[in-house]
Amino acid sequence: MTDMRDRLIVALDFPSVAAAEAMVWQLGDAVSFYKIGLELTISGGLDLAADLIGAGKKIFLDLKLHDIGQTVERATAAAAERGMTLLTVHAYPQTLAAAARGTQGSKLKVLGVTVLTSYDDADLAAAGYAGSVQDMVRRRAEQAHAAGVAGVICAPTDARMVRGVLGPGGLVVTPGVRPAGADVGDQKRIATPGEALAAGADAIVVGRPITAAADPAAAARAILEDMLSGVR
Repeated sequence: MTDMRDRLIVALDFPSVAAAEAMVWQLGDAVSFYKIGLELTISGGLDLAADLIGAGKKIFLDLKLHDIGQTVERATAAAAERGMTLLTVHAYPQTLAAAARGTQGSKLKVLGVTVLTSYDDADLAAAGYAGSVQDMVRRRAEQAHAAGVAGVICAPTDARMVRGVLGPGGLVVTPGVRPAGADVGDQKRIATPGEALAAGADAIVVGRPITAAADPAAAARAILEDMLSGVR
């Protein structure tokens, strides 16, 4: 990822394709990479993804797949056939291995989801997991690396540690990124765009700080400038 715009992924977290299309139109050439998650996918987002890919944009399909191996493998292969650039699966060994098989012969890059950025140690404990968030993130990054997928998605606060696990060739993508002074919303483990890249992230995912701004294109350009500060 050499063009800085390829390292900024804007989350189209909208309830309808019409709303997402309106945001894409507002952003114009300021953004070249979009994330489509569960809500928009169910509302017709796959057709929107096809249109955006046809227009030269890149798509991160954030479905967080986790199912029996055959289902994950076939779903991953289908995402590859549709021209997606990134796809998320939960970082469980069987799921990771199945997704790796599904990408064979394609350019699709699979990211293992480590621990959601809205979770902290107390949330893991409530779910019955022993150990800290950082322990879990490290283990799942190691498992993703062993399975042969492209990389992981993790909180920016974990990016430096994950980079150490994956090495220079692994792909590290971080949500939970907020410009200085922005509302943190439902995120618990956050960093600024520049901090995330300085910590080793290859790309960042940003939603409301851009899509809820009075001028989304200007907000995106400001974040691109902040990202540059992290790689200088």
